[in-house]
Amino acid sequence: MEKQYLVDDLSTTESWRIFRIMAELIEGFEVLGKIPPAVAIFGSARSHPEDSDYQKAERTAAKLARQGYAVLTGGGPGIMEAANKGASEAGGVSVGLNINLPFEQKPNDYIGTYLDFRYFFVRKVMFVKYSVAFVIFPGGFGTLDEFFESIELIQTRKIKPFPVVLVGRKYWSGLTSWMEKTLLAQGKISSRDINLFGTTDDPEEVVRFIKENQPPI
Repeated sequence: MEKQYLVDDLSTTESWRIFRIMAELIEGFEVLGKIPPAVAIFGSARSHPEDSDYQKAERTAAKLARQGYAVLTGGGPGIMEAANKGASEAGGVSVGLNINLPFEQKPNDYIGTYLDFRYFFVRKVMFVKYSVAFVIFPGGFGTLDEFFESIELIQTRKIKPFPVVLVGRKYWSGLTSWMEKTLLAQGKISSRDINLFGTTDDPEEVVRFIKENQPPI
């Protein structure tokens, strides 16, 4: 009998988790549905203000904000902070979608519109649903996850194609070379798939690439 009670308690806990997920989805839809078309900027939480990547992310976000785009980040430090700072100081809409983590992830000081998430997958839904482009600066596992998920969704036609830009040719060269010399060469992807994203070092080119390849809103 005692084991049955434990099973019932677990079932109740799991069921209530659905409502927490629903609450995050509803809040995200209500808040982000009111912002202008957004460009999501990803990159390492470990970049510092003196790093060239940080400074380039700040300039890129400022240029996007002046073009009328909202800038959407993960809300934390590093590249996320740089992007929110650039957008905020340029007078644009600066949005942070923070995730609860035991380290690194604390909201930065340059967020205008802020949302806090418990679940990674809910936050990912928000990035994809409310972004018209992804800009990927050098980063780690989380950055790679956002990059590959975006091009996978485009490749499989689960979402409408939108611009995906890798910033930092030298940093990404090993990855893009492997994709061409291994994935493409062995037929794991097609020649069309290798063109699902662009690569650049120039903030001006990022903006131009997005404007030229942005789908109709």
